[in-house]
Amino acid sequence: MEAPQSSAFASRVLGRTGLSVGALGIASSYGVPTAAIERAFEEGANYLYWGSRRRAAFGQAIRNLASRRDGMVLALQSYSRFPRLLTASVERALRELKLERTDILLLGFWNHAIPGRLMDGAQRLKERGLVRFLGVSSHNRSFVPVLARTPDIDVLHVRYNAVHRGAEREVFPLLPERDRPGVVCFTATSWKQLLGSRRIPPGERVPRAADCYRFVLSHPGVDVCMSGPARAEHVDDLVAAMHGGPMREDELAWMRRVGDGIYGRSR
Repeated sequence: MEAPQSSAFASRVLGRTGLSVGALGIASSYGVPTAAIERAFEEGANYLYWGSRRRAAFGQAIRNLASRRDGMVLALQSYSRFPRLLTASVERALRELKLERTDILLLGFWNHAIPGRLMDGAQRLKERGLVRFLGVSSHNRSFVPVLARTPDIDVLHVRYNAVHRGAEREVFPLLPERDRPGVVCFTATSWKQLLGSRRIPPGERVPRAADCYRFVLSHPGVDVCMSGPARAEHVDDLVAAMHGGPMREDELAWMRRVGDGIYGRSR
């Protein structure tokens, strides 16, 4: 017998940070207008990710929402590999956003051990009050549980979607049960493959972005699913996902069949 479906995804705690977050996060890179970001924030999408492409409209939305700073969780990403450049990147971003601090400094794209000098530089930013928590994004699933055991790392950004489900074996079950870092998942649509690839099996319904988000968020190991809206109407999918709640087993099975067809090889 199937469990009853929840009416919506509730806000949750982002792991050991203790921060309250909505189920969907919004990335800055894709061009969504300012008003649409503010609408998503009103719907509960308060994890705002100032990433590699820092669009003006996104920055304006953050400045507009500054009066509600306590309800915003700002993740500021830097790909800098040297402490001095990391410091300059954070300072420049905060000046642009007219904020005193970021909630999370996300060290971007680390698939191997992070040099001690860079971690020391990040810790100095925390000591100055410019950063509250440290996070790391990685595409190397076997490295993520190692990061999870690092006391200084409080948030992990990992890839997970219906096509690439390796995190179900190599990440989620290997995270500590107590005092675990927050888990944020990216590429929910598998770089749009799930929205219309020719490899989707015949007869299977083509997923919408909202379906992709709900699939990711239905896994209990996920705190936040990132979204990348480019237009105002894309926020409709974000809102639909948040209000749709966890998928039923038949919906999850459908998404896995679609994902397997796109993946194209035996698992």
